[in-house]
Amino acid sequence: MPGPLTGYTLIEVAGIGPGPMTAMMLGDMGANVIRVDRTSNVMDRFADPKFNVHGRSRRSISVNLQKPEGAEVVLRLCEKADGLMEPFRPGVAERLGIGPDACLKRNPKLVYGRMTGWGQDGPLAKAAGHDQNYIALTGALHAIGRKGQKPPPPLNLVGDFGGGGMLLAFGMVCGLLEAQKSGKGQVVDAAMVDGAALLLGAIFGMNGAGLWNDKEREVNLIDGGAHFYDTYETKDGKYVSIGSIEPQFYDLLLEKTGLKGQELPAQHDRKAWPQMKAKLEAIFKTKTRDEWCALMEGTDVCFAPILTMSEAPHHPAAKARNAYVDVAGFMQPAPAPRFSRTREAVQGPAPKRGSNTAEVLGEHGFSAAEITELTKAGVVGPQA
Repeated sequence: MPGPLTGYTLIEVAGIGPGPMTAMMLGDMGANVIRVDRTSNVMDRFADPKFNVHGRSRRSISVNLQKPEGAEVVLRLCEKADGLMEPFRPGVAERLGIGPDACLKRNPKLVYGRMTGWGQDGPLAKAAGHDQNYIALTGALHAIGRKGQKPPPPLNLVGDFGGGGMLLAFGMVCGLLEAQKSGKGQVVDAAMVDGAALLLGAIFGMNGAGLWNDKEREVNLIDGGAHFYDTYETKDGKYVSIGSIEPQFYDLLLEKTGLKGQELPAQHDRKAWPQMKAKLEAIFKTKTRDEWCALMEGTDVCFAPILTMSEAPHHPAAKARNAYVDVAGFMQPAPAPRFSRTREAVQGPAPKRGSNTAEVLGEHGFSAAEITELTKAGVVGPQA
């Protein structure tokens, strides 16, 4: 059964971080994604491409975009494509000859996706940055971490992947749907700083309503301040997570920890939270993680063991959901979300740089002689 995006052709100009995630998501949904790699190996981050999870579900051609003929190759691909995604700082794609105006001139129905940190305009637009810089500007980074400590870099999930990759994927699908009705393409300006701010929307609302203290960390409901919404170390040096916010769930937490029936402060008495947290810290250290799993997992305590990435695919819940799939001998997260009729599926492991150059160019009207000449001239590269 084909995926929900089967029939769409999308061009991905290779980059790092959020752009590849967007392309993976769209490719997993059945889109024909063509990655335009460089002819050099500067972007090859994995010795074995099977470990490049975000590089899966597409084919690769290698093109030297520093040559005008390289830009022409991309523009010819655009003629038969539904969308293009580029990862450059503002102005770079235009300088290379593959900016929105040039691409839309070749195909007025093209959806042109742009992935940046700061956006296409504004005082920071052309400055370099990385995930934690973008989320720092939104208030998200300040809200994460323990009281009295500096905010830790929260991997690159909030800016790169949540605020960037998923935002661009959503934008591309919106653009493709609109183009079906209007017959016209447009530019999608996806900025990680915008996406990260959007992810923080609920907390912004709580702060505005006086339900959140944004001056301190670890004093709020879901930032580790509450004893019933935190993580705890177990007897064997591992960890568990508790999220017993609702009163009935909190009551069950007290029961499972042996605290029920004791004279305790009210659940939302914030002054008592440190005292209650100390009690729970001592209690959770009396059993191993597996013992707490046996007691709490699957109940309404809102409990889960804190697993490593190596452990996660082997958890019974992950196995039951087929949440991880084997691709070329490497277990990795499965495509998501899931559909009842069409089928999301990994289209294959990440390709080697340029491994599909001749095949893809041939599909887009390049003759064998043209491909040979472009290869000899260094406009397109041989298989890596």
